[in-house]
Amino acid sequence: MKRRLYEDEHEAFRESFRKFLAVEVVPHHEEWERAGIVPRELFATAGKAGFLGMEIPEAFGGGGVRDFRFNAVIAEEVMRCGVAAAGLGLSLHNDICLPYFMAYCTDEQKRRWLPGIASGELITAIAMTEPGIGSDLASMSTTAIRDGDHYVVNGAKTFITNGINSDLVITAVKTDPTQRHKGMSLLVIERGMPGFERGRNLDKLGQHAQDTAELSFTDVRVPVANLLGPGEGEGFTQLVTNLPQERLSIAIAAVAAAQTALAQTLAYVKERKAFGQPIGSFQNSRFVLAEIATEVDIAQHYIDDCVRALNAGELTAVDASKAKWWCTELQGRVLDRCLQLHGGYGYMTEYPIAKAYADARITRIYGGTTEIMKEVIGRSLGL
Repeated sequence: MKRRLYEDEHEAFRESFRKFLAVEVVPHHEEWERAGIVPRELFATAGKAGFLGMEIPEAFGGGGVRDFRFNAVIAEEVMRCGVAAAGLGLSLHNDICLPYFMAYCTDEQKRRWLPGIASGELITAIAMTEPGIGSDLASMSTTAIRDGDHYVVNGAKTFITNGINSDLVITAVKTDPTQRHKGMSLLVIERGMPGFERGRNLDKLGQHAQDTAELSFTDVRVPVANLLGPGEGEGFTQLVTNLPQERLSIAIAAVAAAQTALAQTLAYVKERKAFGQPIGSFQNSRFVLAEIATEVDIAQHYIDDCVRALNAGELTAVDASKAKWWCTELQGRVLDRCLQLHGGYGYMTEYPIAKAYADARITRIYGGTTEIMKEVIGRSLGL
């Protein structure tokens, strides 16, 4: 069934971004995988080319276009080029962090931060997870205690994407440690603030070019002017409001990764021979790939409907949770089955399928685990 999500302008954007990846990312990705980080210059180059902050108003250096289909194009092409780790930092910047700045910044904060976010000079991250609490954000222990015109921040965060490169870190803190959800606020903590330290760049199973770090805060004095939103205690509501877009972003990339694996495997089984014939000619291969093609197409159309709903302001937390858990679990199944069809070669990291397999495992965890997604959906059923 033909996709009807995109228009000519999106396909032109896709072609431009595909060329950008071919020149600026693909030739360097192996080096960045070994280094465990992409150079900061990647963000500046992407910003100059118009691939950051597409919805930021033109007055602040952005594209001035609020249309998540452009974000979806970026996620799809990153996966098709096999550069998931490098692309994750860009998607986090555009899809996950930017909405907080767009929705909750004061005019003064917008003037301070949006031009740098659009240009790539200010790289963003969001710090929610803490050691030992997993998905239970209300149990966080990072505090921000008011002291005159500043908050004094103490605590630690872990598994932070863009953790090494980031300049602006949206940090979930407890401004009222006596409360759970109602005590949470969001503060923007900036590079260079005394007491703000970055720990090691974490050694992960996959996504090696993505800098994922531990952050620590020891008596960090953060101006009250860096509080996001109208006042203290709004943090949990702000997170809940923005999580559907984050989860849809992850789901879009998951389906694109599955489609890419299918295309690579189809090409492989047509060429690879066993017992004197292409392995794709065996009934088992045909059936496995037929199942994958069907599931991926069905998932794609659900995702496209979710993108339309997001653009219309109608995407619910429940629908986004359905998209996130189903599509990431599908990604895992597809990568596993496609790797199996590659035989022993599928286990060799020189083959794209092996890297994609390792990169895929985290998607069922970050942005809300599969189990948390099912909990959100189950509660919506009155259970």
